[in-house]
Amino acid sequence: MAKTSANPASKDALANSRPIFPKENYKFMLAGIVVIVLGFLLMMGGDANDPNSFKPEEVYSFRRITLAPTVIVLGLLIEVYAIMRRPKTNA
Repeated sequence: MAKTSANPASKDALANSRPIFPKENYKFMLAGIVVIVLGFLLMMGGDANDPNSFKPEEVYSFRRITLAPTVIVLGLLIEVYAIMRRPKTNA
């Protein structure tokens, strides 16, 4: 009994497939992820040895309240740019 392929059109589609984004877009996406992670790292901290003590200068510092969220939003904007960026045509 001879073997027949179930769907020869799917083989052509697979052979002609290409990545969704060009290589440069993936580089921007990786950079955006790194910036977002950096923002979350800036927001971390505040470990206290005594649970009864509260240090508002640590919790409400410029780094946690202003800098870290700004860095995270910047990373998200880089991600949006990476997704929306069109590849350059060689025309």
